Amino acid sequence: MEEERVLERQQKRKRSKWVDKEDDFRLEGKISSKKIERRILGEPCRDVDESYERLDRIEEGSYGVVYRARDRLSREIVALKRVKLNKEICAEGFPITALREINVLLTLRHPNIVLVKEMVISNEQQFFMVMDYYDFDLKSIIDKQNGPFSQADAKGLMIQINKAVNHMHSSWFMHRDIKTSNCLYSRGRLVLADFGLARRFGDPPPSDPPYTRNVVTLWYRPPELLLPYGSYNGPEIDLWSMACVFAEILAKKPLFSGKSELEQLAQIFQLLGPPSQQSWPQYASLAPSHYKFSSTCVHSPHLLRSRFPATALCANRTTPLSTHGFDLLSSLLTLDPSRRLPASKALQHAYFSSDFPPPTPEQAMPHFQLDRL
Repeated sequence: MEEERVLERQQKRKRSKWVDKEDDFRLEGKISSKKIERRILGEPCRDVDESYERLDRIEEGSYGVVYRARDRLSREIVALKRVKLNKEICAEGFPITALREINVLLTLRHPNIVLVKEMVISNEQQFFMVMDYYDFDLKSIIDKQNGPFSQADAKGLMIQINKAVNHMHSSWFMHRDIKTSNCLYSRGRLVLADFGLARRFGDPPPSDPPYTRNVVTLWYRPPELLLPYGSYNGPEIDLWSMACVFAEILAKKPLFSGKSELEQLAQIFQLLGPPSQQSWPQYASLAPSHYKFSSTCVHSPHLLRSRFPATALCANRTTPLSTHGFDLLSSLLTLDPSRRLPASKALQHAYFSSDFPPPTPEQAMPHFQLDRL
């Protein structure tokens, strides 16, 4: 787990030094609190300390610090995400990633997408996003779960992720960093969070897509973003990441865990098979001539199925995966991005609708004890 954290920190540092040229939210002049209020919220921000009592710090990332806090009036527990104003991640005085995240979350209102309640400001001109508070992320839930998830609970988690992704894609947004640590969980509900890399996409896609390739955490990154000449113009990258999260719920460990982009590609091709003209016609135009994996990848066509068997085995700590479930996983884990099953069709898949047992409803999902001193 420590290795995963190191890789994630390295990637976030790399991102933080890069100003996103694709961004469609250009700002002019120095950003003041009044400009943020007018441009984002349409109303004045309340004072953070007058409105909320900060209880403890939850975490700190490249783009913000998150606190657990209590609303002084309602006594509700919330999450306060303080926006970092580091110069290297700011554009014209305010972080583009924060502006994008605020914009997206105020647009995407859905039970399985984290809710931004309001923006508040301190006397020091520090901005905070006030969000619903969740006790855990999915990564910690997977670690806390004693043994494999039941089939019904695994479906219950997956269908909630699928609903969030479907709503996001149907609203013409792609997340670009779906992973277990960006899915929050509390009292049976799972929500998708951390929209700092989210981006609107169009229909039809632009002929020369401006999207950066510097997205998606390595272990959840699709093969087209691991190739030197790879690119994307739509949400298919989210579908691959969603499949990796699905596999991680079932196996309780990451599906791929490469230490570099080349090693990540090798692991993908070893499990799914090296690319061919049939499986991925565009591969030859995306990879340089020295990217030859067929001789190094010892692949069996049944290897993926053997990782996710249909029946529970004594020595296997993996949630059993039915024929329909394996079809869903395989349909999302296609090398060719154009062949990945869209989120809308995944949500209607027989794995959720006709397989037994059905997904556990939110109100019946397991609760976990929070370890807090």
